[in-house]
Amino acid sequence: MIDTHIEVIKRLDLDTIPDGCFKKFRVHLVSNGMGQPIYIPVMVAKGKKEGPVLGVTAAVHGNELNGISVIQKIFKQIDVNTLTGTIVGVIAFNVPALLNQERRFIDGEDINRIMPGSEFGNTSDVYVYRMMERVIQQFDYLIDLHTASFGRINSYYIRANMKGKVASRMSHLQNADIILSNQGADGTLRSAATDMGIHAITSELGDPNRFQKGMISAGIEGIFNVMIDLGMIKGKIVPPAASPILCGRSYWIYANEGGVLEVLPNIVDEIKQGQKIAVTKNIFGDIAKEYFAPEDGVVIGKSVHPINQTGGRILHLGVREANS
Repeated sequence: MIDTHIEVIKRLDLDTIPDGCFKKFRVHLVSNGMGQPIYIPVMVAKGKKEGPVLGVTAAVHGNELNGISVIQKIFKQIDVNTLTGTIVGVIAFNVPALLNQERRFIDGEDINRIMPGSEFGNTSDVYVYRMMERVIQQFDYLIDLHTASFGRINSYYIRANMKGKVASRMSHLQNADIILSNQGADGTLRSAATDMGIHAITSELGDPNRFQKGMISAGIEGIFNVMIDLGMIKGKIVPPAASPILCGRSYWIYANEGGVLEVLPNIVDEIKQGQKIAVTKNIFGDIAKEYFAPEDGVVIGKSVHPINQTGGRILHLGVREANS
């Protein structure tokens, strides 16, 4: 049932929202095969004073839930009477995948690889194009909330182009365990937003298919830190409990033997070159393959599903920047 008090729109127009106003919208971007609208839930808090527009997005992948709770809780705490600027929460970016409890869009595409989409493309292309054109392009700043995928777990880490002063500042304000510097692969929401002139970072908040209180609290703290830094709200920036590990690059280590996998280090563990990191056993319980760290690094994420095919992921290794 659709709540009748929540306005249905086809385009978010922040200029038409009165100052000092909190609004909930259902944005109708596309329709399903029966002609029924698919609604994207969006919340807007617009302060009484002009200022920056901060966008926060969640569930670009349908199995990434922590960000949904982050946005819900952020908006419960915002007072539009004292807010400067505007914050927009796209609570569930990939609604079809969320409803299907799948990571990918309904046509099988990973939509975080095809941004900014195409006006006349296939189903997923049009979906993301309209989201970018009708909602995202109005942002000045963007924090895109993600988690690990099926069968894997993540540390709390940030992806950002650390050569950009604003993105670097936003990243450090998240108080994450790890900051990974990269310019963003073509097709991600972060890279597409950056191409639009939006200062954007990606926040990886833990594990898929669950709500994790600690990760949700950390995400909220980071967003409020950015809002304080931008002058949107008053308060004191919460400093990190420890300095983040700064990584200049990262990569996944893959299995070249299928079997029952055990990954030995934990997330955020620092490992040394030559250290044993995983063991694969065959179905009889015999050791089939042992894996060793190719170089020093830190564990950003890892596989936790024991059944691992040949070519399956083992461990996401972050390599420290030379001067960190």
